[in-house]
Amino acid sequence: MSERMNTTEVFDGIRFPGFIHTLESLKAACAFQFQDKDVLLVTFPKSGTTWMQQVLSLIFYEGQLWPIHHLPNWARMPWIEQVSFSKVVPELRSSWPRLFTSHLCAKVLAPALMKSKAKVVYVARNPKDTLVSFYHFHRIASFLPDPSSFEDFVDEFLEGTGFYGSWFDHVKGWLGLQKDLNLLFVTYEELHQEPRRTIQKLSDFLERPLRPEEEDVILEHCSFSFMSQSNMVNYSLLSKEIIDQSKGKFLRKVRRIRPVLTVSNKTNP
Repeated sequence: MSERMNTTEVFDGIRFPGFIHTLESLKAACAFQFQDKDVLLVTFPKSGTTWMQQVLSLIFYEGQLWPIHHLPNWARMPWIEQVSFSKVVPELRSSWPRLFTSHLCAKVLAPALMKSKAKVVYVARNPKDTLVSFYHFHRIASFLPDPSSFEDFVDEFLEGTGFYGSWFDHVKGWLGLQKDLNLLFVTYEELHQEPRRTIQKLSDFLERPLRPEEEDVILEHCSFSFMSQSNMVNYSLLSKEIIDQSKGKFLRKVRRIRPVLTVSNKTNP
């Protein structure tokens, strides 16, 4: 795949890094047959995806920590639109509901989801923090272009012409499907400010009741201190040619959390 490191795929007018996507993999994701017990995490990039993957894994593993310590997050909750998906999905544990991840927009993925009762957890993050995190990710990910300047990156983000499209359209699209899908909307900010309450909210939605001691285990293993040191989460398993963490860490400590994001269907730049 090294020859695709600098390629770009355009799907439904949105740019995707060709290193991990092909037109075939993107089309296959939109035609994927979800099962009623499936759980899909959807985010715009850098909105708390890795964090929520860890939380959802812990909720469903019922106290079994072996997967947390031995399986990278992309194996526990693979991206359905990536080229590796067809190889990873047969290896998912059949004893639990299948857990998936996606950055795709609602318009292209919702038709497949509507054919099942699969649960969707959508995580949104304040756009200013998403922008800053995405900028730093571009600087360390070799399959994304190195931004010429922060100012240009801001313009591209606001215009929705960057990779993965418009944050505003992404959030509005999924938020608008709350009545049509079995969907729970969660914000990065509430997970940070009220982690236990948010975990309880998730467990209720997913119908996976947790005892207080189970919540404690989840809180411990989805803390920044644990995840930043775990090579199953911090992407240190990937080579420097893919993600160069000498330029910056994949998991960056957030020094200031903005107020809890309030989003409506009228969200605009």
